[in-house]
Amino acid sequence: MARTKNGIPRRLVFESPRRPATPTKPSRPRTRLPPRRGTPFPSNLAGKYVLIRSFLKRPRRYRPGTVALREIRQYQRSTDLLIRKLPFQRLVREIAQTLGPQWRFQTTALAALQEASESYLVALFADTNLCAMHAKRVTIMVKDLQLARRIRGETR
Repeated sequence: MARTKNGIPRRLVFESPRRPATPTKPSRPRTRLPPRRGTPFPSNLAGKYVLIRSFLKRPRRYRPGTVALREIRQYQRSTDLLIRKLPFQRLVREIAQTLGPQWRFQTTALAALQEASESYLVALFADTNLCAMHAKRVTIMVKDLQLARRIRGETR
């Protein structure tokens, strides 16, 4: 098999048709057309390859943990809420129904509950991570969560 650019097998390379040379004329602004339906390459490769110019290229593979660290930095920089508002609101209303009927919540009250809940969970997971690191592990487990809550003085 002949070697090709980027080590892609020749049978997977799709050549673009050659255009005959035409005299240059003033170019007019191009209008963007809507994308075509269907994939320009075999459907069994649709999830694994990306069409770039006239050849297929595999998406970038990062080493294990690189993307996780990037996501951690992204979430640490941001100040927005991590839990979606509507699912959290449904959960709060479901819990409130067990206490009694006819509970109503102001929007600001739900926002304050969500802010406090996320703050508590982030701190708890930070303590859980410390417990896992103390056990010389990088993966947190249920026993780390239980130990963190026990050290904090929280009961079940």
